[in-house]
Formats: sequence, structure tokens, C-alpha cells
Amino acid sequence: MPNIPAPVDATTTPAWAALKEHHDEMVASGFSLKEAFASDAARVDNLSFDMDDLHFDLSKNLVDEKTIGLLCDLGRAVGLEQRRDAMFAGEHINTTEDRAVLHTALRRPAEDAGKLIVDGQDCVADVREVLDRMYAFAEKVRSGEWTGVSGKRIEHVMSIGIGGSDLGPVMVYEALKPYADAGIDCRYVSNIDPNDMAEKVKGLDPETTLVIIVSKTFTTLETLTNAREAKTWMLDALREAGAIDGSAEQDAEAIKKHFVAVSTALDLVADFGIDPENAFGFWSWVGGRYSVDSAVGLSLIIALGPERFECFLRGFRDLDVYFKETPLEQNVVALMGLLNVWYVNFWGYGSHAVLPYNQYLHRFPAYLQQLTMESNGKSVRWDGTPVTSGTGEIFWGEPGTNGQHAFYQLIHQGTRPIPADFIAFVNTPNPTKDGDQDVHELFLGNFLAQTKALAFGKTADEVRAEGTPEWMVPARCFTGNRPTTSIFGDDLTPHALGELIALYEHITFVEGTVWGLDSYDQWGVELGKQLAKQITPAFHDDAALAEQDASTQALIKYYRAHRK
Repeated sequence: MPNIPAPVDATTTPAWAALKEHHDEMVASGFSLKEAFASDAARVDNLSFDMDDLHFDLSKNLVDEKTIGLLCDLGRAVGLEQRRDAMFAGEHINTTEDRAVLHTALRRPAEDAGKLIVDGQDCVADVREVLDRMYAFAEKVRSGEWTGVSGKRIEHVMSIGIGGSDLGPVMVYEALKPYADAGIDCRYVSNIDPNDMAEKVKGLDPETTLVIIVSKTFTTLETLTNAREAKTWMLDALREAGAIDGSAEQDAEAIKKHFVAVSTALDLVADFGIDPENAFGFWSWVGGRYSVDSAVGLSLIIALGPERFECFLRGFRDLDVYFKETPLEQNVVALMGLLNVWYVNFWGYGSHAVLPYNQYLHRFPAYLQQLTMESNGKSVRWDGTPVTSGTGEIFWGEPGTNGQHAFYQLIHQGTRPIPADFIAFVNTPNPTKDGDQDVHELFLGNFLAQTKALAFGKTADEVRAEGTPEWMVPARCFTGNRPTTSIFGDDLTPHALGELIALYEHITFVEGTVWGLDSYDQWGVELGKQLAKQITPAFHDDAALAEQDASTQALIKYYRAHRK
């Protein structure tokens, strides 16, 4: 076993014991948000924070001034600041893979070249070299200089990836649609289910479509299966359109004009038929779920343009600098991570909702599911020892107001409190009125009303005062004391979105540090992949079928009996 320093066991620290005692005191005294607001006129000011484009209100959380101090004590007890600095410096904090964790290097400015040398590699210089190549390529596509095999300009981009190679680009493309100014439509294929590809190619003109295959190793089963399917579709459709004659030479030229890659496996890229000059790589120190601001975002650069992508990167970077340089007590990023620990380990809340009141962010909760649950859904610490406390949260959500008519019932009156982050923006790119009513203000009224209702609830006396029959009073009471954080921004710009993504990256890091986790590996996804390779032949091979467990055998037999 390598000589890996053990993480601090948070549960053995005086800070953990103090938090446990503090929690018990809050429960015993019946801590009430309503009373906390009534007794402390400065509560909102003391628990509000500003970070560039974003304003944070933590006042509706189950905390007081003592809680914040104790959470910061816990952070220091587990070496949060030292581990944060180690990550930024490029130390190998990904222990199981013996790698640096440097997604923060992806957004450092060109002038930082030479300032971050890790394992003999000038990380910033390498990043900027790839970015410059991507920017040059994207400008060719956006301007019409790059054309398909028949000379037509590109109007559609189909990006093929999975996991971090898909969730990030999809989310950002949807979030920043108002900034997509090149007249280029992006579609994303990830699922190996043939229905995904079938739906995504509907209505596509192959002569005006560019396919991006996103796979660092160029061996990802789902991505390469879909890539081959896209290749077959492209060549067949081009032949049918008369754009190519079906000769090997024209087929090869079509692949070079209509396919590019995000990969470092240049030999495999070339074997596929893609010109290695049109392959853009990234590095082992970038985890897939942290890679949207790397070459994985090539489709975004094409859709948004290099200048807006640079604004996106600056948003990440500004949040990085804030997280790295702000003391814990004033550091809203660290505090949000520590609050999540507070709820998981002391209040026993295992679920966390993210509720964006912005339709453009409708894929943001799904993006965070991978970021948080693949990072911290673990039961061993970074040195291989068992965890000593609960870890991870179930992250989920939908945009408001849709969610209000779906699952808010559970959040308001269910038996399991669910901490929630509400995200909204002051301005909208699509202002409209319903008569005299500003519709965006009506929308934001819901955003504000939900956090107020969750915090302060509604008492039986208040329900009775409305003339409610006594037998119905219990059903119409709201306990309140349901914790929320409000994040309010000016506009959902590329810069603001970069800040939001980096915010949750570092929240995830803070939680992982307290729990002693390596938040940057993902061995939990491997076993299912391995078994799938063993099981797939059993659909047709009796010998392979005989090797399976009784349940799997029965299900495959059902498949055989019902496949048309």
C-alpha cells in the first residue's frame, strides 16, 4: 500500500463533539426560525454574502452565530484550508489514482503560464494552447470557413459523449441559449439506447452537420457505439443526398469534414477516420464531471463563440479566487459545504434539493447529481479505511414553478425535512406582461414565497383565523423550520453560470474533505460496466447464460421469448 496520510477523523475532533452538543441544545430548546428572525434584527445582514454576480442569503438555515463558528472550527480541525491549498497547488489529492486535481487550472488566465508546474507539466500553458486551437477551429465553423464535404456551411453540431462529457455541455448549452448567436443548433447524444440517436438525427441535414466525439481514451463503450452509429448514418445520408458517391476516398473525406474529436488517443482517432489535427485533448488531472470548461466544451465554443466562453471561464476563476482567499467565516462557498455536513451528520437529512427559478437552468439539477453523488457517494476514505460518519447526499430538483405542482408538497409537509437551494435572477432576457402584471415579477414572487413558507410555516391559530373547519386545521398547518438557501443573481450570463458551477464544485470538495473522501475517483461505476460485458453475450449464447445468477437468467429468458 502506498504511503497515504490518513484523513483526520472528523468525528473524533472537539469541534464535532461541540457541534453535536450544540445540535442537541437547539433541538431541546425548540429552535425556531421565526423566533430567530424576531430576536435578531441583524440576522439577515450577518448571514448574507455577495460574490460578484451572485448574492447569497443563508438566514433561513437552521443556524445561529454559534453554529457558524463551530462549523468553521470543524473545517479547520480537518485541515480544510490546507487541503484546499494542496488542490490548487497540484498535489496528488486523488489518492486512488495518484493524480493531481486541477480542474481549477482550466480557467486560469494565459498570464499564469509558468506559474503552475505539476509533474513537469506547465498546466496553464498546455490548457491555453488547446483553448487557442479550439477557438481558431470554432471561428472557422462559426464564420462558414469550415464547410461540410459538399461545401455547405455547418448549421448543426451533434456532440456524442456520456457522463461528464455530456451532462456539462448539455446543461450549459441550455442555460446560455440566449447567447448562442451563430445560428448553429447543438444536439447531444449520450444514451446507448438506440432511441436517443434516432431522435437526435431526426430533421438533421448531413451536409450541414458536424459531429463531435467526446471520449478522452476514445474507448468509452457507449460513446464509441454511438459514434459508429453516427458514422453509418452520416455516410448513408450523404450518399442518399448525392453529396458523395460511396467511394472509399469520398467516404474518408466526408469523415474528415464532418467529424472531430475531443480525445488524447490520437491513434484511435485516426483509425476512426478523423484527422488528428482536429482532435482536442485534456488531461488525467481533469475528472469528467469537472471538465465542462475543458475541450469537452467544444460544442459550447462553437455555439457561443470564444469571447463568451472566456467570460464563462472568468466566472469559474473569480469563484476559485474567492474560495481560496476568503477566510472561512466570511466564505459563503465553504459555509455552504459545511452547512450540508451539518444537515447530513447532525440533523440526519440525507436529501438536498436544488430548485432553479429559471427555465434555462432546467438541466442544472441533473448536472449536480453527477457532480455531487459521483464525487461523495462513498463508504471508504481516501486512505482505504471505512468512513466514520454518513456521507453524500441525494441531490435532485426541477425548475420552479413546475416543481411547485409536483413535489413541493413533500418539502413543505413531509416527515423528512429537505434542505433546498433556491436560485433565481433579477433580470430575464424575455420580459413580458400579462395585462399590467410583469410575468417575471410574478415568477420571482413564487421564488420568494416558497422560502418564506418553508422557513416560517403556518400555525393552527393562523389556519383557524381563516375560518377553516377544526377537523381540517391539522392538514393545513405548516411546521416551518425547513431550511433553505437563496441565491440571487443579476442576470444568467456566461460569467454567472461559471460562478454557479464552480460554487458547487467547491461545495462538493468541502464536504468530501470533512468526510475524508477522495472526491475525484469513481470506482463505483466500474462494476456494472464489467458485468454488462459479461452478460451481453448471454442474450444469444446458452453457455454465457448458464454462468448468470437465477434472476438474470430468468430476465434474459423473458427477453428471448418476447423479442420481436
